[in-house]
Amino acid sequence: MPTDRRTVLADAAIGVLAEAGIRGLTHRAVDRAADLPPGTTSAYYRTRQALLTALVRRLVALDQAELQAIGEQAPVPRNADEVVAGIAAFVEQRLTGEGRRRSLARYACAIESVHYPELQEILVPRQNAARQAARDFLAAQGIADAEDRTVTLLTCVDGLVFDRLVRGGTVSDQEIRGLVAAALR
Repeated sequence: MPTDRRTVLADAAIGVLAEAGIRGLTHRAVDRAADLPPGTTSAYYRTRQALLTALVRRLVALDQAELQAIGEQAPVPRNADEVVAGIAAFVEQRLTGEGRRRSLARYACAIESVHYPELQEILVPRQNAARQAARDFLAAQGIADAEDRTVTLLTCVDGLVFDRLVRGGTVSDQEIRGLVAAALR
């Protein structure tokens, strides 16, 4: 568990946002979630906007670390079946447990960034080992615009995660296979 008070508060804020939505994200709710005395969150993050910015930065750091680890642990896929399996495992992580909680918070922040443009920069997709592995696979298959196709593929995967968070259910291998086939065309 993180010992830095700001990190503890940002992690608690992620949980509050995932469980209570954007309206439920208050300094008091974060204090309760972090099991800290009332006023602690406002002492570190004076405004709601400062709290939201810290939350988003923490989400980005957690996501980047996760995606970097995924990309470093798995070699570049050799075929479409390996890509499908890798994406399926990633989607499962994003739809269950801690991944689900972070996904819910991430999408709430994405919507909020429409009203607070300073958050948009924080949510910009970044380079990481998992993204690079997908790009390298597409390039190895002779896809001329591998970078653009990677962005499209990962955006579609993100859309499937969002859909299942909202509507429930899981993402089938067949759905993922269709996205990978489209990226290879």
